[in-house]
Amino acid sequence: MNAPQEAGRLLVVDDNEMNRDMLSRRLERKGYTVLTAEDGHQALAMLEAQPFDLVLLDIMMPGIDGVEVLKRIRATKGPSELPVIMVTAKDGSEDVVAALKHGASDYVTKPIDFPVVLARTQTQLTLKHAAQALKDKMEEVARLAADLEVRNAFIRKVFGRYLTDEVVHSLLETPEGLRFGGETRRVTILMSDLRGFSAMAERLGPEQVVGFLNHYLGAMAEVITRYQGTIDEFIGDAVLAIFGAPVTREDDAERAVACALEMQLAMAEVNAWCAQRGLPPVEMGIGVHSGLVVVGNIGSDRRAKYGVVGSTVNLAGRIESFTVGGQVLVSDATAAAVGPILQSRRTLPMEAKGIKGTITIHEVAGLAGRHNLILPADEPQWRTPGTAVAVRYSILEGKHGGGEVLDGAFTALSTKHAVLRGARAPMPGQNLKVAWLAADGAPLGDVYAKVMDLHGDGVVLRFTSVPPDVTRALQGALGL
Repeated sequence: MNAPQEAGRLLVVDDNEMNRDMLSRRLERKGYTVLTAEDGHQALAMLEAQPFDLVLLDIMMPGIDGVEVLKRIRATKGPSELPVIMVTAKDGSEDVVAALKHGASDYVTKPIDFPVVLARTQTQLTLKHAAQALKDKMEEVARLAADLEVRNAFIRKVFGRYLTDEVVHSLLETPEGLRFGGETRRVTILMSDLRGFSAMAERLGPEQVVGFLNHYLGAMAEVITRYQGTIDEFIGDAVLAIFGAPVTREDDAERAVACALEMQLAMAEVNAWCAQRGLPPVEMGIGVHSGLVVVGNIGSDRRAKYGVVGSTVNLAGRIESFTVGGQVLVSDATAAAVGPILQSRRTLPMEAKGIKGTITIHEVAGLAGRHNLILPADEPQWRTPGTAVAVRYSILEGKHGGGEVLDGAFTALSTKHAVLRGARAPMPGQNLKVAWLAADGAPLGDVYAKVMDLHGDGVVLRFTSVPPDVTRALQGALGL
């Protein structure tokens, strides 16, 4: 029987010189490197000074016997790290039992049968090498697991700010998590946007703008996550959230509307935060629509995102554009999906750019049932100024004026509304840019507003952005 390719270093410990020499020579002929020790003290000193792969240890020795040497070896090295084969003249004796109890790997009896010694030596070395290989593999697995946990923690930290735990779990746990492609699915899309933020940002420093956005978006993200929505995009101050992907639930539309109402109610805390820092209050509009989309991982190998595409997203954006601050508008499809617990203030037919025909939208007052959410009414407290306020206005196409500037006047005012009479009445849903004129005809600043309804020979406007100079003029006209 030959020694394995990696034979190893052996220590033979025996007080009998003839036994040491005979055993060491025969093991060396089998390819092992063999050193010898004549007693327990020498053996322990050699084991402390240099590495060995296996020890052949006689039990009966003067000074300290083999069992005591074994105890001291096992205090620092386990059986898989350093196998110890005991050599005894008394097979089955109490010494053998004691040795096995204290961690002996095996034993052989005297007179020594060399093939038995060789076989047991090779067996123990094979087990040692296998244990070491397993240990190395386990250490590699532990290292890879630690690296993976660092990666996963990074993904959770980064993506967890924007996605629900379900999406992050999909990214981390499933082979398909980062695979490109998508599927058609019915979802509910929520889109929100601040009113007057761009004008406000122009008057603030960069740190104030970013500080406000972080607080505002953090508050909104907390609400969306609580209602199990997936945040698909932060676009400046705008938010796009999905209900129904990656996990579809029966109440996706209901939760989306409840989330929209909760977001509007959360604006009170956002504006309290602004007031503490001397920032102007802000308002938010929210549009909600339900329909089919393509959802999945979109992008390239270098940059990708989990998102949705389709006309449903576009229509949700159009509905949001009809809103004023504090409003939640939902499509007919969403209202039907939510059912009778949806409380509506009014139903409006609207014509949306890029959408064929008229769409029906509902202004949400609240949600009954388990949610029990109610939005405060936005009823204007009208006052008639002593003299009508002269203005010039133009109809906006997107965020740009249509070119024609018309003369008009505000004949009634509230803190957020005005009745406009002018050369040409705009249509409900249209956005206006209105120059508030001083008594001498000089413009004080531009007010942005949305046409809410017809009012006799004029229209009711809801202000969406009012600069400080005009705010002071408005307060003066209201006698505040």
